[in-house]
Amino acid sequence: MSEFSVVLPGGKLWVPQFVGEIDQEKCIGCGRCYKVCGREVLAMVGINEDGDVVKLSLDDEDDEDEYDKKVMSIDNVANCVGCEACAKICPKQCYTHGAVAA
Repeated sequence: MSEFSVVLPGGKLWVPQFVGEIDQEKCIGCGRCYKVCGREVLAMVGINEDGDVVKLSLDDEDDEDEYDKKVMSIDNVANCVGCEACAKICPKQCYTHGAVAA
């Protein structure tokens, strides 16, 4: 099976690289990737002292006692178009991407 690819208007072949994982150990929760992604693929979550994911409240008053740090997570992977903007802007190189079979 071959990789999914697109022929760009200039004739160049492009193979989209879709988001696979975020290394939450490296993530500093800066939110740059969230801001650059226009497809609502990502969400910020909290990580508590046990390493468990804690959903953040939607209002401005996060209960900071429930988590030790904020990190990015993949929330809607089906929305990813494979542009890799998140990885390009990430200062800690937390992202892993890959092609999919056509």
